[in-house]
Amino acid sequence: MTPRHHCEAYSSAGEEEEEEEEEKKKNVSPSQRDEVIQWLAKLKYQFNLYPETFALASSLLDRFLATVKAHPKYLNCIAISCFFLAAKTVEEDEKIPVLKVLARDSFCGCSSSEILRMERIILDKLNWDLHTATPLDFLHIFHAIAVSARPQLLFSLPKLSPSQHLAVLTKQLLHCMACNQLLQFKGSMLALAMVSLEMEKLIPDWLPLTIELLQKAQMDSSQLIHCRELVAYHLSALQSALPLNSVYVYRPLKHTLVTCDKGAFKLHPSSVSGPDFSKDNSKPEVPVRGPAAFHLHLPAASGCKQTSAKRKVEEMEVDDFYDGIKRLYNEDNGPENVGSVCGTDLSRQEGHASPCPPLQPVSVM
Repeated sequence: MTPRHHCEAYSSAGEEEEEEEEEKKKNVSPSQRDEVIQWLAKLKYQFNLYPETFALASSLLDRFLATVKAHPKYLNCIAISCFFLAAKTVEEDEKIPVLKVLARDSFCGCSSSEILRMERIILDKLNWDLHTATPLDFLHIFHAIAVSARPQLLFSLPKLSPSQHLAVLTKQLLHCMACNQLLQFKGSMLALAMVSLEMEKLIPDWLPLTIELLQKAQMDSSQLIHCRELVAYHLSALQSALPLNSVYVYRPLKHTLVTCDKGAFKLHPSSVSGPDFSKDNSKPEVPVRGPAAFHLHLPAASGCKQTSAKRKVEEMEVDDFYDGIKRLYNEDNGPENVGSVCGTDLSRQEGHASPCPPLQPVSVM
């Protein structure tokens, strides 16, 4: 081959690589897909919608991206259209966001008419089939079977009801749905891996029940093992992202609440001193001791109406998942508190709520 032919071969190979790079730029990358899924998760909390809405929106988005090659600049419009379709499919009529409000508050960068046009394109590509099973649907099924087959499953978590336990698993599942590495598995496989990992932590005979569920779902055991490894990795990454043994410093305000003649309140310097820090901000010089930071002083004047102040005890916000799934277990009692997705204590007793997370063991390097 002559030098001229070598140059032509190198130039043609370089052109092919450039075309491939340009082709990749025209398609949605896995990282871009994960980012938009995380954005939809934030919209779910912003508009206070069911987790089933987010799960269906994610499923519709993945199905559409598997059908067509979408340019990244249209990804936000596609995602918000899938989100709007899922909300109209799952939510009650009064909970469905108004389209103009959704387009404005989501900062999607597209108008209401553009969302409607994209919605029609998605429906045509999916053959108007929106009622597909999501990983969350399978999680409900597998969790119900596990709890009924092993009533002792939650004995080690006495403060959690079955629906509250399912709410914790739901949070973990929604996090895993934003990981493109798990797209290779079916939704049923992802849900079974999640339930299997949870049973392994709670009961000693988790393996026979996992095999029983695997046979009922007619899935491959080798795929389940691989899926379990990936799910455990992503959940450990989520847990390690939380700060360990964080220190919270309580410093009360140096004021006293005093009632006046007409019910107004004034703030006066209090005799209770808070912790003062040294110049290097390393250690507090005087720790807080004695009564609480606020004292209510009632004047003895006859024209002043005596009032009483009750300290409002902070209660943990009831998890929004709990209201949506407690009907599965016919739990009509009052809502209880649901904690975080970590493996720590997930409930707080009323009157003893603390903003500090429990301490985690720290390994010495």
